[in-house]
Amino acid sequence: MCTSLRTLPLLCVVLAALCQSTVQLRLWDRLTESQEVTHDVLTSPRYKYKTKTFDVRVDHFSFAIQDTFKLRYLVNDTWAEADNAPIFFYTGNEGRIEVFAENTGFMWEIAPQFGALVVFAEHRYYGESLPYGNRSFADSQHLGYLTTQQALADYVDLIQYLRSQPKYKRSPTIVFGGSYGGMLSAWIRMKYPHIIQGAIAASAPILQFSGFVDCEAFSRIATSDFRASNPTCAQLIRKSWSTITNVTSNDEGKKWLSDSWKFCEPLKTTEHVQALKDILSEIYINLAMVNYPYNNNFLMPLPGYPISVFCRHLTNASLTGKPLLSALYQAISVYTNYTGKASCFSTKTADMELDSKTWEYQACTEMVLPICADGINDMFEPVEWNLTDYNNTCFKKYSVSSKPYLICEEYGCKNFSNVTNINFSNGLLDPWSSGGVLRNLSSSAVAILIPDAAHHLDLRESNRNDPYSVTLARKFHKYSIRKWIEEHQ
Repeated sequence: MCTSLRTLPLLCVVLAALCQSTVQLRLWDRLTESQEVTHDVLTSPRYKYKTKTFDVRVDHFSFAIQDTFKLRYLVNDTWAEADNAPIFFYTGNEGRIEVFAENTGFMWEIAPQFGALVVFAEHRYYGESLPYGNRSFADSQHLGYLTTQQALADYVDLIQYLRSQPKYKRSPTIVFGGSYGGMLSAWIRMKYPHIIQGAIAASAPILQFSGFVDCEAFSRIATSDFRASNPTCAQLIRKSWSTITNVTSNDEGKKWLSDSWKFCEPLKTTEHVQALKDILSEIYINLAMVNYPYNNNFLMPLPGYPISVFCRHLTNASLTGKPLLSALYQAISVYTNYTGKASCFSTKTADMELDSKTWEYQACTEMVLPICADGINDMFEPVEWNLTDYNNTCFKKYSVSSKPYLICEEYGCKNFSNVTNINFSNGLLDPWSSGGVLRNLSSSAVAILIPDAAHHLDLRESNRNDPYSVTLARKFHKYSIRKWIEEHQ
């Protein structure tokens, strides 16, 4: 594999062994006793779907707990006219499922071509799919059923329920997912190949775990996005960390920064200053993730190529002290207040669309993704990765101990020779490509590298500003999906 992500070719795919023998899949006959509830039809500016709920077990792997809850999903059967129509199934990730339905236009665009049933399933403990309602987050006993294994079992039960209807009895199921949802799509195909016929796993960092990826690689990729826009921009961001520390070292400085940056909550303590630094790091990472070539509001309302717009405010290498922080505020406002409607700058969270609180619990249990920075090869304030400290912080907050190796034990992080029918696509502008699959695992589990793309851009709806490499990746996705469907039939 190439040592530098920037040197990789335009689109790396291997089309070997295209004519593979059809695998005879046995049907899994375990169906949870379930009840389906249909709600009103919701109409977005672009997409239409019905919101339904489906009863699933809180614990799929024990007979001790018999509790069930209602898992929400969105469905559109407009194009599924023929019997055994393909099921296009989005494996929902960390947020309300409507967010992902609105930002996965690729599925909606190709569904008419394939005559597919479109389904977006919500992840347990997110949105309205709460196993114990308002008590779901009360303690570890209620929250402990938030695992990837349980979530995948939810999706399998829902797919099997859909297939229990005569019209979809032999329907092939193709799963789609981006980011954590892409990880789930890959894992559900690996774990349940007799249920899932193929997976489009976009920006899925399934290797971003201890012992498999350099923890600093993520920060280097994010930095390269800012440096590519303007080298001075990354230099000034690196300089700003010590400047913030120096300016806020006294009460006058804290007040100046609070007033100058129009904070909703004024800085009063060193903890407040650290929270500000944390939110700035999160903003820089989010800008790198959603550095799309057109206006979007996936995380926040943003202009096209937001990093370029951001860096226009950071071109004077001689800036220091308060003038540097004033310029940085103008740059930050591209993310925090692009519409001009915000009256103040909140340091609470940088992504308004996703449920970061629930994700923190997952990150403390099994989704332990090591990320660090050295402040030399990247633009971030130096942060070491220390598993012991990380685990102690998690235990204080949630009374649980991290299991950093559980994911690799459950799904594997090496020896993928038996993995088939997965497209692993990664945009090389995306920091999460550091943990992505960047080389082919088998003749039908292929790596698609998209140098001009950020976070799962290939799953978004087509846009006239899309780079050609993204268009090419989507064409390959469609080719693969058609092949997987034909093999199943």
